[in-house]
Amino acid sequence: MIVASLTRWSWSLDGWIVVVGALAAAACAIPGSLLLLRRMSLMGDAISHAVLPGIAAAFLLTGNRASLPMFLGAAMVGALTALASEWLRARGRVEENASIGVVFTSLFALGILLMVRGSARVDLDPSCVLFGGIEFTPLDLVSIGGVVVPRAVLTIGGVLVLNVICVVAFWKELALSIFDPQSAASLGLRPRLLQAMVMMMTAITAVACFESVGSILVVALLVVPAATARLLTLRLSAMVIVAVLVGAVAAATGHMAAVVVPALLGAGSVNTAGSIAVMAGALLVLVILTRRPRRGVRLEWRGARRAVHSS
Repeated sequence: MIVASLTRWSWSLDGWIVVVGALAAAACAIPGSLLLLRRMSLMGDAISHAVLPGIAAAFLLTGNRASLPMFLGAAMVGALTALASEWLRARGRVEENASIGVVFTSLFALGILLMVRGSARVDLDPSCVLFGGIEFTPLDLVSIGGVVVPRAVLTIGGVLVLNVICVVAFWKELALSIFDPQSAASLGLRPRLLQAMVMMMTAITAVACFESVGSILVVALLVVPAATARLLTLRLSAMVIVAVLVGAVAAATGHMAAVVVPALLGAGSVNTAGSIAVMAGALLVLVILTRRPRRGVRLEWRGARRAVHSS
């Protein structure tokens, strides 16, 4: 039965779904690894939920579901989430995790209210916001130089390239600010500014992936692959690469599970985004059960400090 299910595999549909999932996983793994090492993984959760009011407000203002206004609205609210959390922590002397929790739950609730109001005027399914529509991404095609690809591949692929450029350009500064912020500040690196850059990377990534994979899978891809990689390697550069690979494997096996499981259980359908999140969690559990957890990430922060000091 499993073989029969896989024989119906279509590369023009299932192949693109896996590609979109793998690109989303790779794009999320980069800021997700940086957030994990900063002990701020909850910020990814906050931003992915808090962008809802930006999307809803853009729709209510424009009256349509054009991607650009929604992207801009969500990006603005994502940045606002990071700034508001930092303001609450600094001015209100609220614990960091508590300030993040206050901001994202408030904005998420506001977003749900706006989405429900908008759904009364147009086909705007709140469940798509939560679970995404990765199964439909191969149907939304664009032509680039005569090559037809899903629009999500261009959007998420572009964000992945942007994340890679940011990390490569500021690698030593990011490494030093994560593990020795006092030294980073003494060298004039402004750790808060670097942290804001990571927040913006997270917000843009969450927004770009939002339409395809939904807010639930964005959170899973930001946190779980990075946490898995954290158990497998002691080096920051290797951790980012392993997180990307773990996310890609979760995307491929998750979609295969979504194809096979309904045939085994006699179920109607299984959500691909949910299956990918489950497989990512299963990979984490497998690593925990089969490998001894590392004590800590031995990052190249000493090398980064020397590089920054000599530059």
